[in-house]
Amino acid sequence: MSHTAIECSKCLLSTNDWSELTFEEKGVCAICHIYDDLYKRTVKRGQEADNALKDLLHKVKTNKKQGEYDCLIGVSGGVDSTYLAYLSKEWGLNPLILHIDNGWNSELAVMNIENVLNKVGLDLMTYVVNWPEIKDLQQAYIKANVVDLDIPTDMALMAMMYKTAAKYNIKYIITGHNTVTEGWLPPNFVHHKLDTMNIRNIHKLFGKIPLKNFPMVGVIRHWYYTKIKGLQFVAPLNWIDYNKNEVKQFLMDKLSWRDYGGKHYENIFTRFYQGYILIEKFGIDKRKSHYSTLICSGQLTKQEAQAEMQKPAYNNEVFKTDYDFFIKKLDLTKEVFEAYIKQPEVPHKHYKSYMNIYDKLRKIKKLLIK
Repeated sequence: MSHTAIECSKCLLSTNDWSELTFEEKGVCAICHIYDDLYKRTVKRGQEADNALKDLLHKVKTNKKQGEYDCLIGVSGGVDSTYLAYLSKEWGLNPLILHIDNGWNSELAVMNIENVLNKVGLDLMTYVVNWPEIKDLQQAYIKANVVDLDIPTDMALMAMMYKTAAKYNIKYIITGHNTVTEGWLPPNFVHHKLDTMNIRNIHKLFGKIPLKNFPMVGVIRHWYYTKIKGLQFVAPLNWIDYNKNEVKQFLMDKLSWRDYGGKHYENIFTRFYQGYILIEKFGIDKRKSHYSTLICSGQLTKQEAQAEMQKPAYNNEVFKTDYDFFIKKLDLTKEVFEAYIKQPEVPHKHYKSYMNIYDKLRKIKKLLIK
C-alpha cells in the first residue's frame, strides 16, 4: 500500500526522502529544527563572532615556532575551502594547504587549486592515494550495495589531515565546513565516516587486494589525535556572514575561480555518485538537502529552491562523458553497472559496524537507567 509523502512546510524534504521524518509545529520538519539548534550552537554573529575569530587567530599564531606552518587547511578546489584559503592569508596566517588526490580530480579542480594558491601565495602539499587500493575499495563498496560510496575518499581525507597535522606539529586544522550552507543530512543519506570496522568488513568481503597503504583513522586513533595530541578542527566560516552565491562571485572576480555547477562536483567520482547513482539507485537527491539548508539560512526561498530542483542534476553532455569514464576507470562493464543500479540497497549496518555496537550499548544504557 502506497502512502502520500508528507513534505515540510518550510524546506524541500519529505517522508519520501527520509521515511522517519517527523513534523512539529506548523508542519516544520525535524531537520529544520535540528538546523536551528545547530545554528544556535555553532554560528556566531556581531561582537561574539569578532571575539571568537580574534581569539582563534591569536591561539593559532602563538602556537608555532618561527617560520613554521601555524595551521592546516584541506582544499578540494570547491567554494568553501578555496575561500577559506584566501581568508587565511587575509587573516595573517601561515597555513599548509593539503589536497587529497583520490584519482578522480577534474582538470578544472586542479586548475582552480593551482591558480588560487599561486595568486594568494600559499604552500600546497598533495597526497596521492594509492590508486589500486582506493580503486579496489570503491569497487568493494559498489558490490556491497551500500549508500555512502564517498566514505573511502572521506576516510583518506580525514586520516591524512590528522597525520599531516601531527607530522608538522600543527595543532589547528581549519575547515571550510559551515552550518549555513551544509546543515545536517538525513541519516539515511550517509554513514558514519569513522566506522573503520564497516570499511574493513566490506573490503574483506568484496575486495581483492590488501589495503597496505590506504590511510585510515578510526575511533581509537581519532581519540589519540584529539585527546593526546590535542589536534583541533575549527570552523571559522561559522563566524562570518557567509553567503554562498556572493562568495562564488567574489572568487570568480578576484581569483579567476571557475564554478563546477554543483556541490562537490569538483571531483568526478562524487559528481557521478551524487548526480546519478544516489538518485537512480537509492532515490536520494542531495540537492534537496543542500537547498533546504539554504532555505533555513535565508539564502534561498522555498520557491527559488523548487525552481532549482526543476533543473537536471547533470548536464547531459557531461553525464555521458562521466558515465563512460566511471565504468572504464573502475573496470566495470555497462551490463554490470546497470545491474548494480537495479539491485536493492543493503544497509551499512548489515555488515560489521561500530554503529551496531553503539546501538547495543545505548539499549543497555536505557535499561540501566530504568
